[in-house]
Amino acid sequence: MERVTDKLTNWASEIDEKAMQQALRSSRMPFVDHVAVMPDAHWGMGATVGSVIATRGAIMPAAVGVDIGCGMIAHELAIGADQLPDDLDGFMPAVSRSIPAGVGRGHRRVHRDAEDWFGANRDRFATELNDKMCRKLLGQYGSLGSGNHFFEICLDENDRVWFVLHSGSRGIGNMLAMGHIRSAKQAMKDRHIHLEDADLAYLEENDDAFVAYVADMTACQDYAMANRIKMMDSVVRAWRDVHPYEGGRTVNCHHNFTQREDHGHGEVWITRKGAISARAGELGVVPGSMGTRSYIVEGLGSPDSFQSSSHGAGRTMSRGQAKRTFSVEDLTAAMEGRVWNADKAQSLVDEIPGAYKDIDRVMADQSDLTRPVHTLRQILNYKGT
Repeated sequence: MERVTDKLTNWASEIDEKAMQQALRSSRMPFVDHVAVMPDAHWGMGATVGSVIATRGAIMPAAVGVDIGCGMIAHELAIGADQLPDDLDGFMPAVSRSIPAGVGRGHRRVHRDAEDWFGANRDRFATELNDKMCRKLLGQYGSLGSGNHFFEICLDENDRVWFVLHSGSRGIGNMLAMGHIRSAKQAMKDRHIHLEDADLAYLEENDDAFVAYVADMTACQDYAMANRIKMMDSVVRAWRDVHPYEGGRTVNCHHNFTQREDHGHGEVWITRKGAISARAGELGVVPGSMGTRSYIVEGLGSPDSFQSSSHGAGRTMSRGQAKRTFSVEDLTAAMEGRVWNADKAQSLVDEIPGAYKDIDRVMADQSDLTRPVHTLRQILNYKGT
C-alpha cells in the first residue's frame, strides 16, 4: 500500500496515470475524507473504477455510476466434477432460456416474481416511475445484460462445482442514475460552483435532491441483489431438471454502491465504485476476466481501505483499444477448453483476458485486504452481446 497524499492511498501496483489523476481529483473535493484506490483500478466515468470514497455531507452520483448495485453472486453446488455431464455444450441453451442476456434484453413475459418485488418496493422510489421505467424494471427482472456481465460454471480447488454470475440493476438503475447525475450537474450550475471535473457534481445531504437520490439508489441496489438471486434460482432450476444437484453456500455482494458506515470517526458515506465490502470474516466474490481464475474471498477488515477490496481484475484497455489489438482467433485461443458463446466471438473480443489486469497480481496486491477461500476455474462462460 502506498500513501500518495494525506487523503489518497493506493494498492495498485499497476495503474495508468489517467486513473491516478482522476483519483486525485476526487480526493481534493472538500467533503471527501479519503480515497482508497484498489489494485484493479482503472479510469472510469465519474470516478476511478476500483476506488473507495469516504464523504461527509455529500454524495457524487456519478461516483456510484450508472449500474447501481452491480455485483456478484456465487452459489456452491455440493457436487463434484465427476458428477458433471461429459459435454456442457448441451446446457448452454438452457442457460440462455433461463437468463436472457444482451443489450436491452429482458423476458418476453413478466414473471410473477417481478410483479411481487415491484409491488413490495414501488413506494421506495422517490422518482415517479414512468411507463418506460416500469416496463424496464418488470421485463428485465431476472436478466443479465451485456458487457462484462456473465454467468459461469466453475470448479474450485477441490473440484466442487460453483455457479457464478455478474449483473446489476439493468435499465431502471441506468435511467434513474442518469437523471440524478444531471440533477447534480444542474445544481452546480445553479450555485455557480466550478469543478475540476463536471462528473464530480455532488448533492448535499438533507437537500431534497439528495434524499431523492438515496431513496432511488437504495431501491436500485436491492433490485440488483434480487435480480441476481432470481437469475441464480432460474439457472439452478434448469440444472436440477436434468443433472445431479445439492445446494451449498451462496455469496451475494454489491460492488457499485453507497451506504452509511462508521469506521471509528463518526458516520461517513462510503462509495465503492468497483470495490466490495471486506469486513473481517465477510465473504465476497472477486472475478477474473473471461477465461481466467476467480476467487471466493474472506475480508480482513483493513481500516486503511475502509474494510474494502477490489471487485475483479480491472481493465488495462478500453473496449475500442481491445478490438483494435486482438482478433477473434486470439479470443478463441484464450478460451480453449471451455464452453462459451463461440458463435458470438466477434462481439466479445473486447472481453478478452489480455484487455484486463492479471487477477493473480491483483490478489497479491491486496493480500492485506482479503484472503482467498476458494480458487475457481471456469469451464463454461455465457455472456450477452
